Amino acid sequence: MVQRVAVIGAGPSGLTSIKACLDEGLEPSCFESSHDIGGLWRYKEQPEPGRANIYQSVVINSSKEMMSFSDFPPPAELPNNMHHSEVLLYLRLYAQAFKLLQHIHFQTAVVSVRQSPDFAVTGQWEVQTETREGQNKTHVFDAVMICTGHFTQPHLPLKDFPGIENFEGRYFHSWEYRNAEGLQGKRVVVIGIGNSGGDIAVDISRVAEKVYLSTRSGAWVFSRVGLGGLPVDLVGTSRMDMMIGRLFPSWINSMLEKNLNRSFDHRLYGLKPKHGFFTQIPVVNDDLPARIISGRVQIKSNVKEFRGSTVVFFDGSIIDKVDVVMFATGYNYSFPFLPSTLQAKCGYRLHLYKHVFPPGLTQPTLAVVGFIHGLGAINPLAEMQARWATRVFKGLTTLPSEETMRKEIEKDTATMHQRFSCSERNPLQVDYIPYLDSLAEQVGVRPNVLWLLLRDPRLALEVLLGPCTPYQYRLTGPGQWAGARQAILTQWERVLLPFRTRVEPEPEISKPSSKLCIIMAFSCAALLCCFFYNKQQLKIC
Repeated sequence: MVQRVAVIGAGPSGLTSIKACLDEGLEPSCFESSHDIGGLWRYKEQPEPGRANIYQSVVINSSKEMMSFSDFPPPAELPNNMHHSEVLLYLRLYAQAFKLLQHIHFQTAVVSVRQSPDFAVTGQWEVQTETREGQNKTHVFDAVMICTGHFTQPHLPLKDFPGIENFEGRYFHSWEYRNAEGLQGKRVVVIGIGNSGGDIAVDISRVAEKVYLSTRSGAWVFSRVGLGGLPVDLVGTSRMDMMIGRLFPSWINSMLEKNLNRSFDHRLYGLKPKHGFFTQIPVVNDDLPARIISGRVQIKSNVKEFRGSTVVFFDGSIIDKVDVVMFATGYNYSFPFLPSTLQAKCGYRLHLYKHVFPPGLTQPTLAVVGFIHGLGAINPLAEMQARWATRVFKGLTTLPSEETMRKEIEKDTATMHQRFSCSERNPLQVDYIPYLDSLAEQVGVRPNVLWLLLRDPRLALEVLLGPCTPYQYRLTGPGQWAGARQAILTQWERVLLPFRTRVEPEPEISKPSSKLCIIMAFSCAALLCCFFYNKQQLKIC
């Protein structure tokens, strides 16, 4: 019987895994190699090898309501898109509220995780740890949750750039970047147009003589600011939008791209990619178009070679007297403390059932949490994975046979490679709401919109037509939270409050003359949509 669980890492995924263990009556022991919680979101003045790092100006791409944990709404006064220091504050509040800190062993690294000699019977693991003082200890746990993330090993592809070894300036990976200090008046080339590359190019362009942003394939770029000035991920991200998107994927993709090009023509700006919007994680950047139109950032093609301080691009253009090259070229991933048999891959991704469980174990007592990508925040994904994993550990939820899991992994991988631009640096991606729903189905917490329409029409309409916030997964079932309904109905109040820094008199708004008719009309429309959605789901199954 599973009781003691090792949690490796005290970032967002590790914290929510500790809480999931406590919710199921398990005894978690979390090992964190640094002196504090936060993982990626703990800013470090100096980069620390083997750990994720962020730069000084980082602001989270997801809004606070979408990145929240499902039973812990963020304080209303926090901005919608938080600075990294505010994200860390939220994590601290979460850890304090649920008394998670007492379960964490700081400055204790995990050296190895291996099956116990009688694993086939007990499912136990031997976890070897090492403290900062060099003390080694071996612990025995009934289960293990790996929450170490995948932004710790910078990928620096120097072999792909002839002449870089003779480059006369300075070059380094974006993992080392903290701020633009020392880059005043410099000519800088940033290679790679992911979210980090775009952010850093903008950041440096405020002080540099010129910044050149080199991209192999271009990118779709959109702002955090959506319609009416609301956070963009709160608009068009409802369950209704998801249903329409599944029914008319090409039309939705085309409409999105047209709207993005209305803001600024991606072809004109040198950014237009060959892939569709949903094929790859887009670049969220409020300032890049403004820096391009002012000439502070110039978009360039991929780098062909280096000649001393000269950079030659594949389109034939040349930039002389380059001082600094920044490689925003992603990260490698591995779990060095795990046996090689547990690091097998299917395509570019790890061989994991639903991105969580290795299928070959005789006892399902090891889970990977938070090693996932989606067009949405990581916190809700990791939390749902942790809730599912702990119920599997306890035997409350069972996994399919090994053969079934392997077949599903292969099918899932084929679908993923068909739909998304996967690579070694971007090994996996999931459809956000469908993936959450698939795990919620396993846990028994997927919201039933039809049932809600009959019992609580107001809440049902918010669940169906409003943003798909994590609180929806606490309305019913295991881990049900009494505050979930109120959290959903008040989420727009928490969105609007940070804007009210200058009080303006509210205009008088006439109330609808027939509120009941409007609700009934919406309810009928919602029922029809749910019917077609369920019919579509049955076809898929």
